[in-house]
Amino acid sequence: MKIGVTFSETNFQNYPKWVKGGDKNIEIIVLTYQENNLEEVSNCDAIVFTGGIDMEPTEKIKYENAPSAFNVARDQFEIEVLKLSLEQKKPILGICRGLQLINTYKGGTLHLDNGKIQNEIHKKEEFDKIHPIQVAEDSLFYKIVHQIKGEVNSAHHQSIDKLGADLKATAFSEDGVIEVIESSDPEKQFILGVQWHPERMNDLENPFSKNIRTALIDTICN
Repeated sequence: MKIGVTFSETNFQNYPKWVKGGDKNIEIIVLTYQENNLEEVSNCDAIVFTGGIDMEPTEKIKYENAPSAFNVARDQFEIEVLKLSLEQKKPILGICRGLQLINTYKGGTLHLDNGKIQNEIHKKEEFDKIHPIQVAEDSLFYKIVHQIKGEVNSAHHQSIDKLGADLKATAFSEDGVIEVIESSDPEKQFILGVQWHPERMNDLENPFSKNIRTALIDTICN
């Protein structure tokens, strides 16, 4: 089993470790703009889009908490990876920035900065924040975690504004931030995006971490 994981400049080592989970039958293929190895997508059984710095906005405007520099090469590469993954109907998991990438590719938009009040809840300081979320029962994600409520970590200052085409939001924080997106027709393709970081939660046995990985693996196997 081969799973593609896009390279991130921040805490990349956490993603392959979490995806493998000690399973020797899983091979990680690092998909990276440095090597521009798009041809590897067809060799992968699933694709994980990782977190990292903000994507460059379509309109070049200044906003609070923007990075000192954007990584346009990464943005362009991952857009092509996503395009191929959708065309080839690969199971797709987006984490934090990965969720935002999926949403914007499908025509959605982002709040470029959530603002001071929401950043106090969601934006990482020395450590990730932790907050509760509510899960819609009529969703693929509910079938994955089997819970309508849970606690997740949080390290973002951007969030979904307008939802992209063929996606539905299926979990929310108490202040209304979209925390999970999924395909509106999951029978056609497994597409799941989470706004938190399941790969580095304090408790990796938490269903909001463990069950996400299990669902991805099960989708490949089935």
